[in-house]
Amino acid sequence: IKLRTLPGIDRPGIAAVLPTETNVFVLIDAGANIDARPEHLLQYAFMGSVYSRHVLHYKNPTVGLVSLGDEDVKGTELTKEVFKMLKPSSLNFVGNIEGRHLFEDPVEVVVCDGFVGNVILKTCESIAVAMFQWLKHELMRTKMRKVGAFLAKNAIGTIKDKTNYEEYGGSPLLGVNGICIIAHGASTPLAIKNALRVAAESIEQQVNPHIVEEIRRYYETTASLEPALP
Repeated sequence: IKLRTLPGIDRPGIAAVLPTETNVFVLIDAGANIDARPEHLLQYAFMGSVYSRHVLHYKNPTVGLVSLGDEDVKGTELTKEVFKMLKPSSLNFVGNIEGRHLFEDPVEVVVCDGFVGNVILKTCESIAVAMFQWLKHELMRTKMRKVGAFLAKNAIGTIKDKTNYEEYGGSPLLGVNGICIIAHGASTPLAIKNALRVAAESIEQQVNPHIVEEIRRYYETTASLEPALP
């Protein structure tokens, strides 16, 4: 099966949904395109915003660009150029965001190239596994700690569920002319079930038609603002 890109989209991006203390956010691109150009990240911002609005039901999702600092001048040549493109757009762009702030509910859509996004995603997975291993080891060391673990088991279980990839199913590959969900290589039946749920929601909420319309509107507006050729 070969899926082409949607009209107006140059490269698709993986939209991974990650948890925060009180909510979730979309990380795009999480690994589809490691050699991105500024216009690719611009399109990711629009696609992530559409997905966040129609599937995650954020009314006016905020968009942040991953960089080395929150100042406008910080970052690589790529991120600086993307910043210039996002700032005047119709998106609810709040500026640069550092990695240390990702899980503090600063934005609903986090934009980056596929290399950075995949490193963020895999690092989060590794930290989550390690933290629960450390916690289990420490809680089992004494009888008193075991009692505390028993009393806190519901809270611990809630946190574990929030960081369990099975609960999210898979990540949509946004920008292709069809519905494609990227699932974990070690997916369980529960993960596959939730991946199918994500696919169904994307169809029901007409994510692809909304992406096409948003991109079309952006490029029409941009073209109308360009000075006429002599």
